[in-house]
Amino acid sequence: MSDRIHDLPFEERPREKLALLGPAALNNAELMALFISTGTKGHSAIDIGRDLIAKFGSLGALGGMPVAELAKEKGLGLAKASKLAAAFELGARVAREQLHSAPLDTPERILEFFGPQMAHLSQEQVVVVTVDTRLRHGGTTVVSVGTVNESNAHPREILRPVITRGAYGFILVHNHPSGDPSPSRSDEATTRRLVEAANLMQVRFIDHIIIGRPAPGRAAYYSFKEAGLVP
Repeated sequence: MSDRIHDLPFEERPREKLALLGPAALNNAELMALFISTGTKGHSAIDIGRDLIAKFGSLGALGGMPVAELAKEKGLGLAKASKLAAAFELGARVAREQLHSAPLDTPERILEFFGPQMAHLSQEQVVVVTVDTRLRHGGTTVVSVGTVNESNAHPREILRPVITRGAYGFILVHNHPSGDPSPSRSDEATTRRLVEAANLMQVRFIDHIIIGRPAPGRAAYYSFKEAGLVP
């Protein structure tokens, strides 16, 4: 097989294939090739895309990579890594827009909303999600970014965007890079303090969701509301 996309038959080149058949006709590697644009000696842009998916296991895991780390991958560099990161972020924003009018009233809906962008992050990230009286998404604020296994956020920092936006209520969401959403003692302690603080500030604390990844015998999330720690 040639290592140049231009040597492929016309109808098999990603750009021309997309124009003829639409984006759904392209596989993941071919879609990525449109952003990677050029290959390296012995590897086409499609090959690079295919190798990246094989290395990281999924598009979700690849999309969670920091740009600086992605840029180190063979055949990319900062410019191509930035294009890929922008493509993943556009996809995440489209998904958020589609769900914008739906109430965030169940852990499953919250996971659907935030799982694609948080489940594969390499660091723990804590976000505050503000909602209106119908529990529709009002805004998302990152309040803490930690290490591979820990992130700290004080109740004061968590409640600040809720108060400044005059929101009806909020949801706390964070990820566990290990994939296991089981709560730590620190997670439980933070949740208890937030319940007290939210009551004091008279804002509704909807839920605290930990996002992980599904595996045999475990779910992809942990809900403190389902566990009874959030009333």
